[in-house]
Amino acid sequence: MRYTETELQQSLLVLYPVLRSLPPAQLVALCQAATLLELPASSELFAERQACKGFPLILRGTIKVVKSSRGGREMVLYRVPPGDSCIITSSCLLAGSAYSARGIAETPLSLLLLPIFLFDELLAGSRPFRDFVFQLFAERIAELMQLVEEVAFHRLDQRLAKLLLARGDTLHCTHQALAEELGSVREIVSRLLKGFADEGFVSLAREQ
Repeated sequence: MRYTETELQQSLLVLYPVLRSLPPAQLVALCQAATLLELPASSELFAERQACKGFPLILRGTIKVVKSSRGGREMVLYRVPPGDSCIITSSCLLAGSAYSARGIAETPLSLLLLPIFLFDELLAGSRPFRDFVFQLFAERIAELMQLVEEVAFHRLDQRLAKLLLARGDTLHCTHQALAEELGSVREIVSRLLKGFADEGFVSLAREQ
């Protein structure tokens, strides 16, 4: 999706109202200094142990943040929709550290990548932007604590049932995708789904 300079500024102000606190000239400078990225679905935005290149402002699509084990298992930590921010990116920028997880474009993705120096300037000079970053930081930490609690104290069949109920009547995805959501492996999830089907709780079809 192509954006004119005016369309880009308007999209940013709608999705990230905190930027309305910036002087118009600073908003123009922000758009000119940042890089507009268009990525197809399944593209890797960042990888574990990779240096952070900037702060993404999501305009369209969703980033899926995934943690991988040495054995190849993966678990979805959280998603970043338009108007939100990625706390792993924020923590890397604040600490000057490398990424500890992967970021993948779950859908076609449009984002504006703020260079590190601009993120630092906004964090130091704009209290609304600083409050925005740390508020989302706190919200995401709370979500991750809930995820840790579920993984540690709830059985996998309970977590799978909760996930299925949250997704609605018909779910279009693979057993592998469900396993990644739960931090498990496809074989175990398939066995649990078959058990649910045998009990009459669900009906299984290809990618459903």
